[in-house]
Amino acid sequence: MYLTKEVKESIFKKHGKGKNDTGSSEGQIALFTHRINHLTEHLKKNRKDFNTERSLVKLVGKRKSLLDYLKKTEINRYRAIIKKLGIRK
Repeated sequence: MYLTKEVKESIFKKHGKGKNDTGSSEGQIALFTHRINHLTEHLKKNRKDFNTERSLVKLVGKRKSLLDYLKKTEINRYRAIIKKLGIRK
């Protein structure tokens, strides 16, 4: 499995307030980005996997809504997370 407990804890520790801080927007966005990158690599090899493609589109939508929420409420946190993850140009 590509997303083990240790990988999740390291993502939340790096981008959230701690390894147990799974509810913060930054941690969730970082986790979604990790999953999106993994699914993108999978789809490069398996072009006809439409179920994975659908789940990728749903994940991108969830991440976009979280980013929109951060942008609307706290612009500084939004700018910090997109710079750290390299999401936008």
